[in-house]
Amino acid sequence: MKGRIHSIETFGTVDGPGIRYVVFTQGCLLRCQFCHNADTWGLHGGKEMEVQEIIEDLTAYLPFINASGGGITVSGGEPLLQLPFLLELFKACKQIGIHTTIDTSGGCYSTASHFQEQLLELLSYTDLILLDLKHINRKKHINLTGMGNDHILAFATFLSEKQVPVWIRHVLVPTINDNVDDLQNLGEFISTLSNVEKVEILPYHKLGVYKWEALGLDYPLVGIDPPSEESVNYAYSMLVNTSN
Repeated sequence: MKGRIHSIETFGTVDGPGIRYVVFTQGCLLRCQFCHNADTWGLHGGKEMEVQEIIEDLTAYLPFINASGGGITVSGGEPLLQLPFLLELFKACKQIGIHTTIDTSGGCYSTASHFQEQLLELLSYTDLILLDLKHINRKKHINLTGMGNDHILAFATFLSEKQVPVWIRHVLVPTINDNVDDLQNLGEFISTLSNVEKVEILPYHKLGVYKWEALGLDYPLVGIDPPSEESVNYAYSMLVNTSN
C-alpha cells in the first residue's frame, strides 16, 4: 500500500504526547489563509511511499519514542484524503505497539457509506485525534478557508458519539478569529462534546510565508502579526471556561 507523502519529521514534540514520528501527507481541500504548509495542497505532489518503508524508518526511533510515551502522528495536508493508506499504516503500527494519532481539519469528512466504513475501521486503530477547528462562524470560515464548516462540526460530533479521544486545536489569528463572541460560541460548541481531553491555542505565525512566495501565491494576511501572550491566554480561557 502506497501513500502520497510530503515529508517526515522524526523528532516531533508538538503533535501529540511524547516524541512523535510525524508523517505529513500530501493533499488538502482547505485553503487556509494562515496555512504554513501551502506546498501540501496539491493532490499529486509529494512522493509515493510504501507502508513498510515508513515502518522500517520509524522503527529506528522507537527507543526514543517509547521512552517518552510518544508514537506516530499523521498530519498534512489532510490525512483523511488517504484513508486506505492510513488504515494499513496504523494496522502496521499497532502490530508493534505504537501509539497512533491523526492531525486533521476534518475538511473531507463525509457521511457517504464508503467513507464511513473506512473511517470507522481506521478509528479502531486510532488512539487520538488532533482536531483543528478554524472558525465557528460559517461565513467567516468560508472566508478563512474557502469552505464551509458544517461537515467539520458534524465530524467533531461524530467523534464525540464514537468516544474517540480528541485534542481540540485552534489557530488564533488576530482580527480573523479572535472575536469575543466567536470564541464564546466555539467554547459552547466544544462543551457539547464529551470526548475532549485537551484544548490547545496555537498562536498564528508567519513561518510559512516564504512557501507562498515560492509558489507564486499572494499571501492574504500581510500586515497581521502574531497574537500577544495575553491574547492567547484569554482565548484559551474563553474556550475552556465556556466549555466547562
